[in-house]
Amino acid sequence: MAGALVKINAGVATVYSSGDLSSLAGVSALSAIVVTKNADTPAGDNVVVDLSTGLAGVSAISSITVQNGATAKVGGGLLDAGVATSLTVNGGILDLQGSVIGAKVLNTVTVGPAGGEIKVEPTGLSLGVLSLPVSFVDTNGNTTTTIPKNFVMDFPSSSSIPASYNPLTNTTTIGDGVSLLGILGIGRAITLSGDPFDLTNTGTHNWLAGTYGKNFTQSDGNGGVITCFLSDSMIRTPEGDVAVQDIQVGDSVVAYVDGQQQVRKVVWAGKAHVTVKAGLPDDEAGYPVRILKGALAEGVPYKDMLVTPEHCLLFNGLFTPVRMLVNGASIFYDHSITSYDYYHIETEQHSVIVADGVMTESYLDTGNRGSFRQEGTVVSLNAGSHKTVRTWAEDAAAPLVVDQSVVEPIFRKIEARAKHAGIEAVTPAPVLTNDADVHLVTENGAIIRKAREQNGKVFFLVPPGVERVWLASRTSRPADTIGPFVDDRRQLGVLVSNMSLQEGVGAARNLENTMQDADLQGWHGVDAGHTMRWTAGRAEIPLSGRKPGALAMLSVRIVAAGPYVLEDVQTEQKIASV
Repeated sequence: MAGALVKINAGVATVYSSGDLSSLAGVSALSAIVVTKNADTPAGDNVVVDLSTGLAGVSAISSITVQNGATAKVGGGLLDAGVATSLTVNGGILDLQGSVIGAKVLNTVTVGPAGGEIKVEPTGLSLGVLSLPVSFVDTNGNTTTTIPKNFVMDFPSSSSIPASYNPLTNTTTIGDGVSLLGILGIGRAITLSGDPFDLTNTGTHNWLAGTYGKNFTQSDGNGGVITCFLSDSMIRTPEGDVAVQDIQVGDSVVAYVDGQQQVRKVVWAGKAHVTVKAGLPDDEAGYPVRILKGALAEGVPYKDMLVTPEHCLLFNGLFTPVRMLVNGASIFYDHSITSYDYYHIETEQHSVIVADGVMTESYLDTGNRGSFRQEGTVVSLNAGSHKTVRTWAEDAAAPLVVDQSVVEPIFRKIEARAKHAGIEAVTPAPVLTNDADVHLVTENGAIIRKAREQNGKVFFLVPPGVERVWLASRTSRPADTIGPFVDDRRQLGVLVSNMSLQEGVGAARNLENTMQDADLQGWHGVDAGHTMRWTAGRAEIPLSGRKPGALAMLSVRIVAAGPYVLEDVQTEQKIASV
């Protein structure tokens, strides 16, 4: 590697191009190194500087700072400097090589208000631990417990990284060198002040150790795990991109109308809080959807984007809910986030705006404004000037489309892009079965298994006196078994075309009223032809008018069933990925 471009002034070496620091070997009385991008940086140079090689002869380095999007690779070569060195990240990337372990030259890593990234490479050793304390400072250089919103920690070559919060020491330890109980072992570990990941609310409490722990599994896109804080969506304005929570009523945003830029005023800004309801399907539970950097196109989004499942993105002039594009790899439900705030802004007209480099939508009040709150005394500029509730059909900036024929090609294109990039799946594919496990349940809870099955009909022997049963089966949503690009989130059991009840000799009694009674529990709506009807997994079947003491044979014609998600297997996979 060639030597980097360096300027030295008053004992401070400013490194502003990619390369190593071989040119500094032998320089004495060098107190600090600053790795940065500046006006002198060659065009197109990302400034990746290798500090892993020796700095022989440099005897007084006390600090290294990486900032302005530059990268500093730090390794055991700092041993040659002969002094303890503190590292500061302030908008740059600090890449700690495995050879740092055992060097004992790092007092701490300080993160400035501009945030940045700390990447901790594998140690490559079977013994020892790289235990690194991290502290944070504000714009005045004072220590703070406020974590910059764009601070990220990356652990390459990992599929799961544990974190543990200890209330007694008020510290969080994260890395593969720590157990969920907070016990240090072999590997990498970073220690943070406080509980920045909100593990007391989102983690599992270990009563014996008194700690709270959880595993992070969010992929960094390169076979590692990245941990970060809920990123703020950056909204494009005439003055540049602004964090959504900083936009107020009266501010301007850039909107796109027929492909042309327009400046529109914000007339309302709201904030809502979500606490995930575990046990429901991901899209209904409230997990946010994470769109990885570059998932949609090169540099789109330009950073990881977090949105709610129903939020719409614009493709080919049409809005599509992001839940219909979840592929489990480059777009996935982030199960590590179980409690969060989200924001929305409204313009006078529903608008196509840009967030994190992605064409998306402003707020459209379809009746849920009451779930948001406004901060302070801010009020809507146009309160009362437009109708209370708007509709997608009449008021949307672009048509909303959920048809599989339109959405699936978009989904497949994004999926193929993720596979080409080698992005590993974060969410496992569902395990499916075609076994509907059809049976009857009586009013007292007794289960009646099928007596036989023939030509699409299932037969059940119903004991005397039973005048009401429920047709039970497995259920699944087409959106889960076929793909999220299918906008059918009903829990479907089996599709029934007709039923009849045979008691003794004579003709069987047709139960056609059941196929048309909209008030019966456990059935979905009657189809247009009144000939078929889906169950919802436990469908009520009245058998009134039974002959006293007679055994009956209930016949159910099932014309469609499955596939179904094996819930127990799916739950085990989900737990393993958290």
